[in-house]
Amino acid sequence: MSLKIILIMLALSGVGGVVLGYVLRVLIGLASRGSIELDIKHKLLQAKEQAAKIIAEAQFRGEVVETERLAPIEEREEKAVAREERVASREEFLDSRQRDLDEKEIEVRAREQIAMHAKNEAEKLTAQRSKELAKVANLSEEKAREELFSEIEHAYEEAILLRLQKLEANGRERLEDKARSILTTTIHRLGNAVNAEVMSLSVTLPSDDVKGKIIGKEGRNIKAFERATGVDVLIDAEPDKITLSSFDPLRRAIAKIALEKLIADGRIQPAKIEETVEKTRAEVGEIVKQKGEAAAYEAGVVGLDPKLTALLGRLHFRTSFGQNVLQHSIEMAHIAGMLAAELGADTTVARTGALLHDIGKAVDHEVQGTHVEIGRRILEKFGVDKRVIQAMQSHHEEYPYETPEAIIVQVADAISGGRPGARRDTVDRYLERLGDLERIANTFPGVEKVYAIAAGREIRIFVNPGKVSDLSMHKLARDIAKRIQEELKYPGEIKVNIIRENRVVEFAR
Repeated sequence: MSLKIILIMLALSGVGGVVLGYVLRVLIGLASRGSIELDIKHKLLQAKEQAAKIIAEAQFRGEVVETERLAPIEEREEKAVAREERVASREEFLDSRQRDLDEKEIEVRAREQIAMHAKNEAEKLTAQRSKELAKVANLSEEKAREELFSEIEHAYEEAILLRLQKLEANGRERLEDKARSILTTTIHRLGNAVNAEVMSLSVTLPSDDVKGKIIGKEGRNIKAFERATGVDVLIDAEPDKITLSSFDPLRRAIAKIALEKLIADGRIQPAKIEETVEKTRAEVGEIVKQKGEAAAYEAGVVGLDPKLTALLGRLHFRTSFGQNVLQHSIEMAHIAGMLAAELGADTTVARTGALLHDIGKAVDHEVQGTHVEIGRRILEKFGVDKRVIQAMQSHHEEYPYETPEAIIVQVADAISGGRPGARRDTVDRYLERLGDLERIANTFPGVEKVYAIAAGREIRIFVNPGKVSDLSMHKLARDIAKRIQEELKYPGEIKVNIIRENRVVEFAR
């Protein structure tokens, strides 16, 4: 019995323990659930507070942005209002000015009407007086008018003439004194006499044997020399000298130097002659370059293109009316610079224009046109300042005077060339005719070299054998002779000599 009771008690205590554990579990779950709900409520409260802060901050920032956005609009509106006020005030001012102008226009028109009325009255009175004079003097209306005008002129003639004469005399005296002073000062400051350069045309021979070598067998050496240099060689003009004749001073200089080298070397034969002449041309080319640089330095002109300076140096071998062109150009540069300084013009432009005024003469035998036009094209090709071109192009009055420097260059040219004995007209015309002979022949196709010799009585023309045949040589000679007859004036006759030569060169190695 007791065992059953014990078992029953144990069973009841087990059931009670289970019930108690369940109750405790329920109680613990309820307690835990309550704490989670409190935590959730607490977090929800914090989230609401944070959301409220964010909303407040966003509202504040939105207000700031809106304020910043509206500020420029308000400023622009204020400026627009101010501008409208200014426009309105200006319109009021313009309306006021327009009213004033209208009033003045009305006043001017009224004065015009008064003046026209007075003029008409004066014309009527004049006509009436003319008629009365015509009636009284029994004169025609035209003669009466002339008498009236004569009377008016006589009434004021003396005073007007005296005043004009006084002003004219004083003005002329002042201008003449000033011009005379400037020109005298300029010429005195220059103070150098430039003589026309005369280059030697004779080469002294050491012996008669040398003369024979120069002539060569059947004259082949002298013919080769004349062909290579383009000069006329005169053997018997003087016993111990050989005379070189050519209108081109550059050719004459090359021939003289080359002949002196051949005489010093002693080996005179066609191949050596051609070689020496070519070397001499190169040496003279260097001399030309040095002369051009020296001339630019002496004239105080800088910045010229080296090729232009070389062309300038070629003027050392040119003469104009017997006057050395390069020395003439240097002298002109000094005169033009001093005149420009006295007159307040551009001295650099005046100097450069004077130095380059005859640059076209360096190639006028090779290019068609006047030396002024050729010079213009040369300076334009080398990019020379337009003011310099305007200054040089008017020295022969082919172009109008566009600048004060152009007048100064023309005056400097007249001063330099107008000195007594500075120029010889007949020599220049002779050289010009020889240059025209070569220019005409060079215009024909197939012509390689042209030399005017024998004082212009003969012209030698070397043609390209590949372009000119033996048969066409006759026609070419006739055409050249016809052109010379039509375009040139000359005494006597001119011989047209055309030379066509085939040359074959080969080397044995």
